[in-house]
Amino acid sequence: MSTIHPTAIIHERVQIADQVEIGPYCIIEPDVKIDSGTKLMAHVYVGRYTKIGRNNTLFPFSVVGVIPQDLKFAGGETHLVIGDHNMIREHCSIHRGTENAGGITKIGNRNLIMGHAHIAHDCLIGDDNIFSQGATLAGHVEVMNRVILGGYSGVHQFCRLGNYAFVGGYSVVTQDALPFIKAVGNRAKNYGVNNIGLERQGFSKEDIRNIQKAYRILFKKKLRLSEALQQLKEQYSHSERVLELVAFIESSERGFLH
Repeated sequence: MSTIHPTAIIHERVQIADQVEIGPYCIIEPDVKIDSGTKLMAHVYVGRYTKIGRNNTLFPFSVVGVIPQDLKFAGGETHLVIGDHNMIREHCSIHRGTENAGGITKIGNRNLIMGHAHIAHDCLIGDDNIFSQGATLAGHVEVMNRVILGGYSGVHQFCRLGNYAFVGGYSVVTQDALPFIKAVGNRAKNYGVNNIGLERQGFSKEDIRNIQKAYRILFKKKLRLSEALQQLKEQYSHSERVLELVAFIESSERGFLH
């Protein structure tokens, strides 16, 4: 059975599963679905066409699923989908998608989104990421898995943050951040392999060495990019991590941090 505070305002077209908690003064617009185990603390606002998965916690004054801050938005049916086991802290804002970009903003599983963070329209967020206090994503940003975005950092629209990337606080990211690297600054620059982070995530010594060697081929040997990528494919065809790095670079549309 769900627990709903009497001061909450919930539209009749909201689907609420069992074991959901909705606190004082929450407002939930129509066409919202909330799965079991999710808790909305006081003063949470959930916009239309939002789906919230299992066992999420939304802290006071978080706002999710409202219309995007995009002047081209014409009021169509677009969506926000939030996965399972996410923690969305105080004063966060997460906007739903726009009509011209697939119509969906998506949050994966087990993400920690700290206070005052903003995730704009059409962003695609993977699993197990940490968005520190005040971190901001512009529209259409893709954040893969196990990324750490430092406090009050901003990411330009259409950029991507690769798996296990670490972006230091107060950074401005205007190109893709490669998997496995550290980046910091305004404008952000690439500061090498995130060795400590990869060790903490259980990477083998061999995997880390291969990534380090791949980094040197990319950035230290002064090869053309096409030559460096070909060399990596030939030398490290056995390394899943290096091939992941190559595939990320080959699919980059904005270029990547150097």
